[in-house]
Amino acid sequence: MSGDRCPRLVDVAVHLPETGMDTESVEDRIAALNPELEVPRGLLGRFTGVRYRHVQPAGSWGIDLGVRAAQTLLARNEIRAEDLDLVIFAAASTDVLEPAAAHVVAAELGASCPVFDVHNACNSLLNAIEVADALIRAGAYRTVLVVCGETLSRAARWRFDTVDEYIASGASHSLSDGGAALLLEGADEPGILAHRACANSDAWRSVLLPLNWTESAEPTAGALQVRTVDLYRAVATLDHDLPAKVLAELGLTVDDVAVFCVHQPADAYLKDFCERSGIPLERTINTIRDHGNLSAATLPLQLTLAADSGRLRRGDIAVLIGLASGVSLGILVLRW
Repeated sequence: MSGDRCPRLVDVAVHLPETGMDTESVEDRIAALNPELEVPRGLLGRFTGVRYRHVQPAGSWGIDLGVRAAQTLLARNEIRAEDLDLVIFAAASTDVLEPAAAHVVAAELGASCPVFDVHNACNSLLNAIEVADALIRAGAYRTVLVVCGETLSRAARWRFDTVDEYIASGASHSLSDGGAALLLEGADEPGILAHRACANSDAWRSVLLPLNWTESAEPTAGALQVRTVDLYRAVATLDHDLPAKVLAELGLTVDDVAVFCVHQPADAYLKDFCERSGIPLERTINTIRDHGNLSAATLPLQLTLAADSGRLRRGDIAVLIGLASGVSLGILVLRW
C-alpha cells in the first residue's frame, strides 16, 4: 500500500454509562463510610467543579463502553468491522494486563485486523490519533478505528483517617467513566493537520495510580494519589504557547478555530489554561461540571457535543488539547 493518502477523521461517537453520582451523593457516601469524620459539605464541588460523574456498574468493564461507542460509530457510517485495517485501544485505565485490550474490542466487534494498545494516561487517545496519522500517511493502513473505554471512577478513595486525607484525595472524586470511538481513514485531503507535544517527566510523582500485586499475584489498582501543589507547579512549566505556535506553523490564528477541546481535570484549570494560552474561553466546551473528568474520553466527548450543538461544522478547524499526568501536554489540529 503506498503512502499517498492523508488521514482524516471520519466520525466520532461516545457512550456514557446510564448510572452515575452527583456530588452530594458522593459526600453522603463518604460521610456514611467515615462516621468518625466531620466531612466538610460543599468542599468537593468547590474544589473540582464537578456536579455529576458517570459511573460504570460494578462487574462490567470499561472496554464495554468503548465497544458500545464503536458499534454506534460503525453502524452510523455503514462500515463493517471486517473492513477495518487496524484497531487501537487507548485509555488511561484498562481491564486486562494481558492481552492487549484492543483484542477484546476487535473480538466484540467481529474485526479480524491487527490490534494494539496505546497508553499515556489522559493523553492516550490523543497519542493514538498521532500513531494512526503516521501509519496512514506511511501507507501501512487505510482505515483505523481508535477506541477508548475508561472506568477511572474506581480509583476514587472512600475511606480516610483524617479530614486532611479527604481533602488531599478530592481530585479522585472528579474521575468519571465513559467510552469513545474515532474512525480515521486515508483521503485525498488531510483532516489531521498537525500535532505537537511537550512533557516534564520529572513530575511523574505528582499524580500516581499504583498497581499493587497481592501474594496471589493478582494485580489491583490502588487509590489515586494526587499531589495537587506539585501537579500545578509541573503544569506551569509546560509550554502554554504551544497551541498558538502550532497554529502559526499552519498559517492560522485562534480566530480561525471553531472550537478548542481542552482536557479538564478541574473546572478552575480550564480558565487558567485559556488565560495562559491566549485561548478564548467561550470557544471551549466545559464538560467537567456535568460529566466529570473522563480522562482520555474527554476530548471525543467535547467534539461530539460541539458537533451536535452546531458549534462545529464540516470544514471547520478544531484544536484538541490534552493534559496528562507525568506530566505531558499534547496539541492536535484537525479539519472537521
